[in-house]
Order: sequence, then structure tokens, then C-alpha cells
Amino acid sequence: MRFALINNKRVEAEPNLTGICAGCGMQVIAKCGTQRIHHWAHRSKVCDPWWEPETEWHRNWKSNFPLEWQEVILKDDQTGEKHIADVRTANGLVIEFQHSAISPLVRSSREAFYRNMIWVVDGTRLKREHQRFLLAKDQFFEISQNSFLPGDPGHCLPKAWLASPVPVVFDFRSDLWLSGSFMIRDHLYCLFPVSIGQSVLLEKIPVKNFIDDALNGKSPLRLRSYLNDKSKFLINLQNQLAMLQQMPQRRSTVNFPPLIFK
Repeated sequence: MRFALINNKRVEAEPNLTGICAGCGMQVIAKCGTQRIHHWAHRSKVCDPWWEPETEWHRNWKSNFPLEWQEVILKDDQTGEKHIADVRTANGLVIEFQHSAISPLVRSSREAFYRNMIWVVDGTRLKREHQRFLLAKDQFFEISQNSFLPGDPGHCLPKAWLASPVPVVFDFRSDLWLSGSFMIRDHLYCLFPVSIGQSVLLEKIPVKNFIDDALNGKSPLRLRSYLNDKSKFLINLQNQLAMLQQMPQRRSTVNFPPLIFK
């Protein structure tokens, strides 16, 4: 955890400090070694079973948002179940940052609990998946500026996330030079929970625009239109694909099947 309570104030870990976990009220101690990022740790078992050790990637992402939005405790009033959201915006959107592997059961449990959420996933964790994406991205079918349909999503995207019913934003940023294609460091790729036949919908998003959208709750991003009104988003996408099919230069090569929300 980044924060613990000392004298009822949220404090970051520093050497020799002890504090109180805001989630369970138990004592936590500051861990400030050289191998891992500074954090608070429970003396025994962590109270939130979804909590994972933070990486520098994870902490850097959270630092783009106000401190009061970070590590927000959310409770289900009916069941009493409590979990700590990485970031919860002023509009109630939960953003979970995921570096490590996650089981389908845990992923779906978190999606069901938070509901109004998106994932930001470290797409460079597994080098093989990262390289497949880099090699395939130039072959994506572009339906509009920065919006694409990959030909084989199961090959070029991490398979563990294809079934998610919420948007998944992949952070593929890297300094790798692969097959003559340099992956620019200032873009993310958002996977929407929409199936278009065997394909899916991806949006290329500048990092700054993604952060600004989360901070302000408004932007021209396709992701924002999805978050604001899913039904309207689907209608607009269907209309856009229908218009593409009517274009003379694409009639013979494009045949879009019905859209399906996951």
C-alpha cells in the first residue's frame, strides 16, 4: 500500500514508521528497502485478497492522479465486502492498473464488484506477447483515425484480456526497435468489449489524452463516448461501419458482421 493512517492522516511509507491500515484498522509497518518500491505492509495477512505488490510501473501510473483519488476503499453495503481501488475518479470511474498475471476468476470478480471501471494493463510484461503486437499493429484495418480492427486478436493481443466486459487499455510503450518499426512511447491501445465477428475494436490513445480524460471526465476520445453512453456508442459504431461498407473502394473487401457487447 502507498498510504497508511497516522494520527488519522494518510501518510506515505518512510523508514521506521508504523501506521494503521485504512481498510481493516490493523497495524502496518513501513517497508523502505532498496529492492522494492517503498510501501506499507501488514504484519500478518493482507486484508484485501486482491491487493498485489506494487511495481514502479504501477506507482508511476497512480501518480498521474490526485492523491485523494488513489487507494480508495469501496464497500458493498449489502455484503460488507471491501476492496481498495487503485484509482477512483471524481466521476466514480475505477481505474485498476495490472502488471502481474491475473486469473479469469479474480479478473471477473473485480469487474463485477467495481462495475464502472477500466483496466490499464502492462502489455510489455511478457516479451513474446509484446513482440507479437509490435509486428501485427501495422496490419490492423483502420476504420477511422486511431481506430482499428485487428485481423487476429488472439494472436496480437494478450488472450487473458479478450473476454473482459470492460475497456482494457494496454500500455505497450517500449524502446524496442523491432523489424524496422519503432514503437512510439506516447500512445496506449484501448480494447473495447465489443466483438465484430472474429475481430475486436481498438483505439490508439495518446497517453496525455487518456490522463486528461480521466481527470476531466470529457474528451473527444471514443473511450469517453463509450463510458458516457454505451448504447449511443454502439449505434454510432454500427453507423460508421455501415458507411464504410458503402464506400465504392471498400465494397468488395469489407463485410462487417453484427456487433456484440461482451
